[in-house]
Amino acid sequence: MDKLKFSRRKLLKTSALAACATALAPAVLGLGGDAAWAAEAAAPQKTPVIGSRRVEPGQAKGSVAKVYFSPVIDAASLIKLYNLVNDGIYGKVAIKLHTGEKNGPNILPRDMVKALQEQIPNSNIVETNTLYQGDRYTTKDHRETLQVNGWTFCPVDIMDEHGDVNLPVEGGFHLKEVAMGKGIMDYDSMLVLTHFKGHAMGGFGGSMKNIAIGCASGQVGKRQVHGVEGTPPADWSKWPAKEKLMELMADSAKAVQDHFGKRITYINVLRNMSVDCDCAGQSAKKPTIKDIGILASTDLLAIDQAACDLVFGQPQSDNHDLVERIESRHGLRQLSAMAEHKMGNPQYELIVVK
Repeated sequence: MDKLKFSRRKLLKTSALAACATALAPAVLGLGGDAAWAAEAAAPQKTPVIGSRRVEPGQAKGSVAKVYFSPVIDAASLIKLYNLVNDGIYGKVAIKLHTGEKNGPNILPRDMVKALQEQIPNSNIVETNTLYQGDRYTTKDHRETLQVNGWTFCPVDIMDEHGDVNLPVEGGFHLKEVAMGKGIMDYDSMLVLTHFKGHAMGGFGGSMKNIAIGCASGQVGKRQVHGVEGTPPADWSKWPAKEKLMELMADSAKAVQDHFGKRITYINVLRNMSVDCDCAGQSAKKPTIKDIGILASTDLLAIDQAACDLVFGQPQSDNHDLVERIESRHGLRQLSAMAEHKMGNPQYELIVVK
């Protein structure tokens, strides 16, 4: 009899919890979705370092950043999310994209980027040359690589082709100014379109890295951001790394963020997430974590925090390699450094869109 009572109590409790979860699903989903994604969106925040704390939609005290998420990775979802975060994007628009080394297997699909770019009047893809001697080291080689990789559907501005411009860093950890590609001054606003993935030195490459290193000029700014002077050691493992590198990146990203003010917005695509950056080209390790989706926000800290939260929230059997890469490089210092620089809201809502 006691066993029967226990079973009935357990059944009632389980049913109550299920009903509660069903009732909460619409609030978690915000703009649509199914119960599976509601559960993932409501999962505990597992990232060991928290620069922006996730709160349930409608339950924040004070201001909160909004991060929109779609589990569907295609052109329609990309455009839908962009339209939710593009209030400040007008005039001549820079689309900051990592275009990758030749034939890189993990770069964002050209057709998907093309579909989005066609929806943004007066927009160009923007890039800068690299500090390392690869396929994008010189402007000539860079343009050849752009052709090989299919970035031919719109103008691509290599911003440091005609020199540098110094942007100030307010209250930087290490830098007072950073040399950016001079072409950055030609743009009224910027969309930071990022392939979120691992990185050999940064641990992960999100929106912050995309502008911190991606806008810095190849031969001056990137030396500043990497903390190297003169000719950098051929062995990049001898360059400053871990906490110092993350702080240098935060300084550089802050310069770009402050330059555009409210006229900058961010998209992270969590697809083909190798532990290696797209700068590794064909040598990048094959991704071992599943594709997760697309994030969009006007808040730099919140979008990179949300991306990390989704990665760390995956089963250990799936996320082990990418998590190890992030933690072994102390990459999560990116999040705390942005928080200390006040580069984003200390709390965010994840709003699922399908």
